[in-house]
Amino acid sequence: MNVEKTGMLEQQDEPLKHLLTEGSPAPRPKRRWWILLAIVVVLGVSIYYFWSHSNSAKATSGVAGASGGAARSPMVIPVVAAKAHQGDIGVFLNGLGLVTPIYTVTVRSQISGYLMKVAYKEGDIVHQGDLLAEIDSRPYQVMLEQAEAVLARDQANLDNARVDLARYKTLVPLKAVPEQQLATQAALVKQFEGTVKVDQAQIDAAKLDLVYCHIVAPITGRMGLRLVDPGNYVTPNDSTGLVVITQIQPISVIFPLGEDQLPAVLKKLRAGARLRVDAYDREGFESGRPKIAEGWLATVDNQIDPSTGNVRLRANFDNKDGALFPNQFVNVRLLVEEKRGVTLMPTAAVQRNSQTTYTYVVKADSTVTLRPITIGTMEGSDSEVTSGVAASDVVVMTGVDKLQENSKVRVQIYGEKSQRASQ
Repeated sequence: MNVEKTGMLEQQDEPLKHLLTEGSPAPRPKRRWWILLAIVVVLGVSIYYFWSHSNSAKATSGVAGASGGAARSPMVIPVVAAKAHQGDIGVFLNGLGLVTPIYTVTVRSQISGYLMKVAYKEGDIVHQGDLLAEIDSRPYQVMLEQAEAVLARDQANLDNARVDLARYKTLVPLKAVPEQQLATQAALVKQFEGTVKVDQAQIDAAKLDLVYCHIVAPITGRMGLRLVDPGNYVTPNDSTGLVVITQIQPISVIFPLGEDQLPAVLKKLRAGARLRVDAYDREGFESGRPKIAEGWLATVDNQIDPSTGNVRLRANFDNKDGALFPNQFVNVRLLVEEKRGVTLMPTAAVQRNSQTTYTYVVKADSTVTLRPITIGTMEGSDSEVTSGVAASDVVVMTGVDKLQENSKVRVQIYGEKSQRASQ
């Protein structure tokens, strides 16, 4: 029975063996199936993602289309502009000047002696003839008295000689005295007359020395610091002097100009023009500070400095307020010509590139156009326009970097609160 069971089992197992023998590669097709399934899933997800993204873009496009022409309308650019106008503008020549007194005097003693008194205060304004100092006059008073005594003696000798001469003139015709004695007496009279003149000169010199003992101001000006104190012995050879006086009112400014600028100035001077000169502080008129003095051109130097190619000019200022101080550096502006009735526009509206000078002009429809222009004189914030812009044209000052030809703008006129907006 065991043999039969064994045979039956072998018969039952033959199909299984057959399946095991033929189905041994079955796991491989199963793995391929899962790989294909994964690929299908990935493709499905990708298709769904791109399909949803496309629908979203279409929806956005539809919304943009529904918004109307706002997106297609041109952008309005805000700008600040100004109107060109007719006006006057000056042609100025600029230079750096040095305030120089017209007169500067170092006061010295003309005689030797002790300084007894100082009659001025440092920094005071003195006038010509005012007493400044006194020198001991007693030695010179004694010298005057001596000279007067000598004169009195020699005058007496002269008078006596003249009496003898008159006597001899009456005796010579009578042959009482020889003619030689008459001639000798006449010569003696002339000698005494010369001596008397010398004595008189000595008296005059002594009187002048007494005048020099009182030192007075030779000019009107401002006193400097005291250089010699009272009690010191002064002489005419002192190099420092007693004090320095500088004229303050009027005062001058000396400044250089290039030789190429000189012809225009000389032409005006020869025509008799009075050229205005404005003085500003060291920061110059560009700083916006007001000018500190106004004067006129006085003269031009007689030669050009060959080392610099400049010529020096002197301008005089009344300086009644004392704004200009000696040796002060100032910026000088010489008005050579004043142009009247020309077209002016703000310098801020002038634009330049490597090819041309231009500006943007606002048209009536609130669009801009690029306009080539020619610039003449530039002065401060204004520029003269010789061509390209007419009076009453509106030119753009700020916001130029965003503009192109026919750009739509919203204009604010410089200095005005109202705005001109595009419709």
